[in-house]
Amino acid sequence: MSVVLTRVTGHLGQIVLNRPAAINALTPEMVAIMRQVLADWASDDQIRTVLISGAGERGLCAGGDIRAIHADAVAGGSASLGFWADEYRLNAAIAAYPKKIVALMDGLVMGGGIGVSAHAAVRVVTERSRLAMPEVGIGMHPDVGGSWLLSHAPGELGTHLALTGSPVGAADGIAAGLADHFVPAARLPEMVETLAAGAAVEGETPPPGEFAAARTWIDECYLGDSVSAIVERLAGHPEPGAQAAAKEILTRSPTALTITLRSLRSAATLPDLGAALDQEYRLSAAMLRLPDLAEGIRAQIIDKDRRPRWQPATLAEVPDSLVTDCFAPIIDPPDLGV
Repeated sequence: MSVVLTRVTGHLGQIVLNRPAAINALTPEMVAIMRQVLADWASDDQIRTVLISGAGERGLCAGGDIRAIHADAVAGGSASLGFWADEYRLNAAIAAYPKKIVALMDGLVMGGGIGVSAHAAVRVVTERSRLAMPEVGIGMHPDVGGSWLLSHAPGELGTHLALTGSPVGAADGIAAGLADHFVPAARLPEMVETLAAGAAVEGETPPPGEFAAARTWIDECYLGDSVSAIVERLAGHPEPGAQAAAKEILTRSPTALTITLRSLRSAATLPDLGAALDQEYRLSAAMLRLPDLAEGIRAQIIDKDRRPRWQPATLAEVPDSLVTDCFAPIIDPPDLGV
């Protein structure tokens, strides 16, 4: 069976990611199919709306196939570069699509899953939604346009999500600008029928989240361009949530944290998503060669010992020159179509 299913009902074209056993983690084949389907449907007069969803009940998409990325990093290969370039082209195509794309962000939506959903015109979450950009936990940075999305979140919510990598539910996903509407899971079949008939999504008020109460300390503590200073402010804050965030950040890759914060601050000044994706590609290409990516995936996914040995081990040891080199232009960059 195909890893991506498509069907047309009325004026609705549906794209269903179909690797439920892997929580629909993206493969190069899936990305290629989605790009081709979207290109074909762009000129199909019958289709007025596109719905992106995931098979199974566990989630829309758990991200990219990081086992394959681990193998590539360990072998010193370059296959991941081609995958990332195509994935970023897909992200850009979704953001610029001439017809309305509705993304159903039900269940787990992480990393690459955010890339195929949060750039859509309409993003729907449910009570089962858990949204995250957890890349710093595997020695990577928030890519797939994540730097653009998170740097444009209200206040410092995006910085909090990027540096902790923590998942959030429906209300907080909406508050951070990653989603638009809350629809209870029981109403999803009705929503699909509504879309097929050409009507708009009608959301409800989501269950309360955490950001409404935490916004004050988040905006206060995450200011500035220094991860160390952010951690110090969080650790010294009287709110237990701030202290917990400090502890969580200190478990992440120091190199990835430092690069990620600079990436977010830079993305906030860039003119558009395309420029952010170009910058993210440079960072991804550089970080594929750094030791923390392979080590982070090993600790979290391969061996699952949850004890990564980061190199360097502390924020203070991350050289400024290493970070600067990661942002440097690369020779013969790919055309990301943006």
